[in-house]
Amino acid sequence: MSAPALGPVRTPSSSDRADTSSAAGASSRRAARRARTTPARFDTALGWNDRPGVSWALRIVLCALALGVFAVPFLTILSGALSTHPSGSSLTFLPHDSTLLNFRVAGERGIWDYFTNSLVIAGGGLLLQLVVCVLAAYALARHRFRGQALIMTLFMLTMMLPEEVIAIPLSLVLGHVPVVGIDLKGTVWGVILPLGAWGFSVMLLTEFMKDIPNEIEEAARLDGVGELRMLCQVILPLCKPALGVAGVLGFIMIWDQYLLPLIAAKDPTDYTVTVALSILRTDPEVGSGVVLAGAVVALVPSLVVYLLLQRSLVTGIAAGATKG
Repeated sequence: MSAPALGPVRTPSSSDRADTSSAAGASSRRAARRARTTPARFDTALGWNDRPGVSWALRIVLCALALGVFAVPFLTILSGALSTHPSGSSLTFLPHDSTLLNFRVAGERGIWDYFTNSLVIAGGGLLLQLVVCVLAAYALARHRFRGQALIMTLFMLTMMLPEEVIAIPLSLVLGHVPVVGIDLKGTVWGVILPLGAWGFSVMLLTEFMKDIPNEIEEAARLDGVGELRMLCQVILPLCKPALGVAGVLGFIMIWDQYLLPLIAAKDPTDYTVTVALSILRTDPEVGSGVVLAGAVVALVPSLVVYLLLQRSLVTGIAAGATKG
C-alpha cells in the first residue's frame, strides 16, 4: 500500500509576513485608541467604579461619615488652640478671634522643653527597640534552639500585662538597677531602656522573617556570608514593609507613654509632653486654649511620622494580610 503523496510545503513569503505585521500593528493601534477613549475605572477596596448610582452615593456618604469622625476632633482642637476664648460647651471648626497667644503661653509654661524630652526619648527608644526586636526576631525565625516556644510566649505575655501592674516593681528597679546598682531615675535612660523590647514588634518581625524562603539564605551561606551580614544585607532588605509597620506603631507607642515618664522622673523638668498636658490641665492660671495648644504640639510628631511612613505601613499590613 503506497503512502499518500505530500504536497509541497509552502513557506511564508515576505508579502505574507508584511500583511501579518501590518494587521498586528493595526490591531495594536485600535487597542490604543480604545484605551484613550475609554474612561479609566476607579477601582478600590470598596468596589467603586465610574458609574454613579445608589451604591456609589452610599459609599460617598459612608466615607464622609468616617472622615467626619476622624477629622472633627482634630479640627476642634486646632480651632480651640487658635481662639482667644475657646468655648468648651460648643463645637466649632473655625477659630474666633484667631491668635497664637495660647502657643506663647504654653511655651512659657515649658511645653517646648517637655517636647524636646519627648523627642529624645522617642528617637532613642525607637532606635533601641528596633535593634533589639530585629535581633530577637531573627533568632526566633531563622534558627532552631531549645526553649524557643517559651521565649516567644514570654514576649507575648509582656503584651498582656497592664502598665499599672508593673508600675511599682519597675519604679524599684529603676531606682536601684540589680547587679550594677545604678539609679536611672531622673535620666532619659530610665524611660528608654524599659522600652527597648516590645512584644508586638518581635512577633510581627518573627512571622515576617519566617516567610522568607530558605533557598535565599542557603545561597548566601554558600557564598560565605556570616550571620551579621546575612541579617543586614539579605534578611532586612526583604523585611522593609514589616520594619515600616514596627517603626510607625513603635514610635506612636513610645510617644504616647504617660505612666513610665512619670515613674522615671525625679523633677518636673524630666517630664515628657504627655505628662505636661496633665499639668497644664490642672493649672488654674491657664485656660483651655493653652491646653489645646499643647495638645496640638503633642499631635504633630505622630502625624508627621505617619504621613512619612504611611506607604510602608500600608504595604506591611497588606503583606501580612495576603501571607500564604
